[in-house]
Amino acid sequence: MKPDPIRLEVYKNLFAAVAEEMGVVLRKASYSPNIKERRDYSCAIFDAQGEMIAQAAHIPVHLGSMPLSVRAAIENYHSQNESGVGNRSVGKGLNPGDSIILNDPYQGGTHLPDITLVTPVFVRGKNNEISESGESFSPTLIGFVASRAHHADVGGMTPGSMPIAREIYQEGLIIPPIKFYDRGQLNQAAWDLILANVRTPLERSGDLMAQIAANQRGSIRFQELVKRYGYDEISTYMDALLAYTERMTRHLLEEIPDGSYKFEDYLDDDGICSQPILISVTITIDGDNAIVDFSESAVQQKGSMNAVLAITLSAVYYVFRCLLGLDVPNNSGCLRPIQVIAPHGRVVNATSPAPVAGGNVETSQRIVDVLLGALAQAYPGRIPAASQGTMNNVTIGGWDESKGESFTYYETIGGGLGALSYANGLSAHHSHMTNTLNTPVEALEYAYPLKVLRYEIRKGSGGKGKFSGGDGIIRELETLVDAQVTLLTDRRRLSPYGLYGGSPGTAGENILIRGENVQSIPSKGTINLQKGDKLLILTPGGGGYGEEE
Repeated sequence: MKPDPIRLEVYKNLFAAVAEEMGVVLRKASYSPNIKERRDYSCAIFDAQGEMIAQAAHIPVHLGSMPLSVRAAIENYHSQNESGVGNRSVGKGLNPGDSIILNDPYQGGTHLPDITLVTPVFVRGKNNEISESGESFSPTLIGFVASRAHHADVGGMTPGSMPIAREIYQEGLIIPPIKFYDRGQLNQAAWDLILANVRTPLERSGDLMAQIAANQRGSIRFQELVKRYGYDEISTYMDALLAYTERMTRHLLEEIPDGSYKFEDYLDDDGICSQPILISVTITIDGDNAIVDFSESAVQQKGSMNAVLAITLSAVYYVFRCLLGLDVPNNSGCLRPIQVIAPHGRVVNATSPAPVAGGNVETSQRIVDVLLGALAQAYPGRIPAASQGTMNNVTIGGWDESKGESFTYYETIGGGLGALSYANGLSAHHSHMTNTLNTPVEALEYAYPLKVLRYEIRKGSGGKGKFSGGDGIIRELETLVDAQVTLLTDRRRLSPYGLYGGSPGTAGENILIRGENVQSIPSKGTINLQKGDKLLILTPGGGGYGEEE
């Protein structure tokens, strides 16, 4: 079957609509403000080989890495099925009614708070048929649906599961790819084990059930597409969408002049050692192919700033996908012409048991910064100056005296975006690898024993230039109970770079106010807060573009 261009566009939107509807179900059914309000979740659909076919417009750091989660689920259970992937009616492999849960960064995950649920989608025969005798045909695997949500606590040494750790075991409960549902039956032992290892089991229970509901909705919608259009046509257009995105990516690469482009930048530190951490990339363009080489980046660190390979691939996917434009389908075809070199044991491809909580949220941002810095040399005018380069992660947990239960609050805070060659950067926005919202003040104060004292734009923090970088944010919180806070932030020492004569953005700052005592605190660390303490976060501004006139 030769794909029709008009039907290709229709299928692009049909598949994306399935993922979008999954996201709506997940958000509306969730318990935690982190998912319901901040929308820290992502949904996507995949073909039977684990290639991502479509994604909702959710979080880049999740979606570029989710194919590895699906692949881990396939590999873990395909190897147990002696009859192979094609026969799903019997055996120890994947079956109708199964769902795989995982968060292990070294088996398809990113960091432990991100729990992924992968559900294989089956149809009866190849067109959902039933034989004349009334018996259904053997189930046929058509693909997968997957959801990933950041859970505000998965155990570990600090509330919120984002500690400054020295090994991954300190960061929380590790879940390898296991069946959460087996032929439609909940794995009660796995459920009980997870809830026994978290500080907020009721909230985790609600959020997990929301993911289950999202995957169920996605499975139903996927099956409806097959029933309406047929297995052969659905399969043809899944392949065609992957091929189309690949062709468009190759066309993009052909527009970039051949050559090698190198750029490097640094993370402030890893929270344990004070030395800056080098992230270096060389992008080599050769016709319609590209090699992205991180070999000169620093070795993996003692602290939590290590990224697994899934994160690095996700950042590469995000950058090149941004250059493609909005009309190109979001799928795995984007990475087919791009070879990524990230040696084992580097900070961009850490090996177990290195801690990784900050790799997902902070190192991913710096990887994007260096990729854009390299491409700015090859593609002048298309690449912005550096945005804030951090997610400004804040986790606060303790005992809520008024409710008589534990609480864990997690927030990422926006900042300034880098200026463009034709416009100022936006102020007070999340940028690049995070696409979450803020927690509204009303929702935050309702759910947690915290009070928001200030929430405003940090005027003048954007870098100057012909076009100025966007300004950061000032957010001040007061704790109404004794609590423990963990900060995973960056760009507190090294500012976001400007381009072509533009000035860097202003670095961020973290401040603790205790009575009359005001002190600057490190970018990364855990502090015990007393009732009435105030935490002041000033986020970085974006870099400027061009010399001031």
